[in-house]
Amino acid sequence: MNDYVAELRPCKGLRALFTKFGDHVYFIAFYVSNVYVQDANVSGGDISDVDWTSDDESETHLEAVTSSQPTRTETIVGNEEASSSNATLSKLIGQFVGMGFSEKLVLKAIDENGEEDPDSILNWILTFSTLEESPPQQLSTNSDPCSSDYNEIFPNDLSDMDSWSEDEPEDCLKDTGTYKSEKHKMLLSLAESGSLSEKEEKLLALANMGYALEDAEIALERSGPETSVDDLIEFICVAQMAREQDCYLPEDDLKPKHLLNGSSKSKKRKLFEMKKKVIEESIRLPNPMIGYGVPSMQPPERVHRSLPEEARGPPYFYYENVALTPKGVWDTISRFLYDIEPEFVDSKFFSACARKRGYIHNLPIENRFPLIPLPPLTIQQAFPLSRRWWPTWDPRDKLNCIQTAIASAKLTERIRTMLERHEGDDDPPEAVQRAVMEQCRKWNLVWVGRNKVAPLEPDEVEMLLGFPKNHTRGGGISRTDRYKSLGNSFQVDTVAYHLSVLKDMYPHGINMLSLFSGIGGAEVALHRLGIKLNNVVSIEKSKANRDIVRSWWEQTNQTGSLIDFDDVQLFDATRAEQIISSIGGFDLVVGGSPCNNLAGSNRVSRDGLEGKESSLFYDYFRILDLIKCIMGSNRAV
Repeated sequence: MNDYVAELRPCKGLRALFTKFGDHVYFIAFYVSNVYVQDANVSGGDISDVDWTSDDESETHLEAVTSSQPTRTETIVGNEEASSSNATLSKLIGQFVGMGFSEKLVLKAIDENGEEDPDSILNWILTFSTLEESPPQQLSTNSDPCSSDYNEIFPNDLSDMDSWSEDEPEDCLKDTGTYKSEKHKMLLSLAESGSLSEKEEKLLALANMGYALEDAEIALERSGPETSVDDLIEFICVAQMAREQDCYLPEDDLKPKHLLNGSSKSKKRKLFEMKKKVIEESIRLPNPMIGYGVPSMQPPERVHRSLPEEARGPPYFYYENVALTPKGVWDTISRFLYDIEPEFVDSKFFSACARKRGYIHNLPIENRFPLIPLPPLTIQQAFPLSRRWWPTWDPRDKLNCIQTAIASAKLTERIRTMLERHEGDDDPPEAVQRAVMEQCRKWNLVWVGRNKVAPLEPDEVEMLLGFPKNHTRGGGISRTDRYKSLGNSFQVDTVAYHLSVLKDMYPHGINMLSLFSGIGGAEVALHRLGIKLNNVVSIEKSKANRDIVRSWWEQTNQTGSLIDFDDVQLFDATRAEQIISSIGGFDLVVGGSPCNNLAGSNRVSRDGLEGKESSLFYDYFRILDLIKCIMGSNRAV
């Protein structure tokens, strides 16, 4: 055995996955340390020369070499009298493990597909683990998902994404990797002795897949002992998705008794619909998300809204934030902003990319009009050259929400290599298609050549968000900062549609206070509407963003005055009175406060409006109320 150990080499394992295929959400945990295999020749096929592991994985040595329970691979390769069949199986396992897949995953794939068809085994593995190991590019420690540099923690606004392709929740990882709870160890011990009950077998199966035993026990208790492991997985996923949005199932509804009848497919579909219903109801999002109407669609009934006296303009105000927030956040925002109902709008009705946002304002809602020329509304219109390379199995015509991070070159290269392996086929296998589409949706990848996908370039993002070309380019702005600034901005066409009612109201121009200005989305929208900017007071923490707005102001030959500050918390009554006395007051107050502690991608401090960054909403209200009081006093005099 010592001679054999000398020939062993480590292969990296795979991290846990949390992904969605079709209508179902699966959490698959194959979190293992290095697996030791014989240093066999694995170059017998095209698939063996691809490194499917990630550079950022930790490498720890497996203690199983000295374990009293040898693995299936050890038993096979360590037995000199193994049959030729076992030798073939050993070689097959060694090939896949040598590619970086965990031995456990390989054995499961072989059990599911047999030993005769390596392609089927590979496709089965790829379905769960092909591409999730690539880290995003263009991340900085200050990346953020919202409309100001006050947000300095979380890079991806994944709460806006249509697909459920987020990383696994932390509570699902408690029993994975090198950590195991005492109860998990006890179940493993009982399994070795063969004394597990049916209930304990299900708990152990869920724990081995990475689910917290506490969640598994709750699911089993509420679903019933006869529930299959597949249905228990679905039940846990429902609870996890609900937890992600801070909306908990009512105690009486947690046990889905009505879901235990009928076919497995029917039960899973009902569970999936229940999950969607719980999340949508808790955050009160309309479907379709068109607010009081969009150019291509109007509400079925005419909307009548009456504003309280204290909310009526001037000054008019316009507030924006992410639509998907913890429970109760929009109720609080509405309560502070004069009990005005939010207008939820998805920018996919104005552009080729989605951007789910809520807006509270006191603007009129009649006689709105869109920016002309109309922007491209589909991916194919926005990127006509991509049509040549777009595969028939990619059904997308809209992109997901623009993020502050992009996919890595390593990820796109893996996709190309995988697809080229099936070059001669009419279409790649369905499992490969699903894996590729998951990443295309997650990272907004577009087709730029045969089997080649690429992330959007900054100027392409500018076009999708309604900004002029090169708006964020030059002046010492790095490529990383360009993605960051654009990912945090308004979608100009959407905002312009709402602000268009001001054009006839202010034919000689307006004075605007822009809080958390970002890269000037509101300023660009008003300029494109043909509304003159007489005076703009811009407050934005990021120097890079302030430089972008200043550069745009000069390049568009604005004749008014641009005054900028760097901290809303320092904007007090004295400064407000000085500015109002010099320019004569504000006609419009615009802002989108930080959403760090609101966005669904925040796993650490999603504390709602009590969070450090998102609590700056109260400064938006404080300043708005201050402006209204000062201007009201001046009118009274």
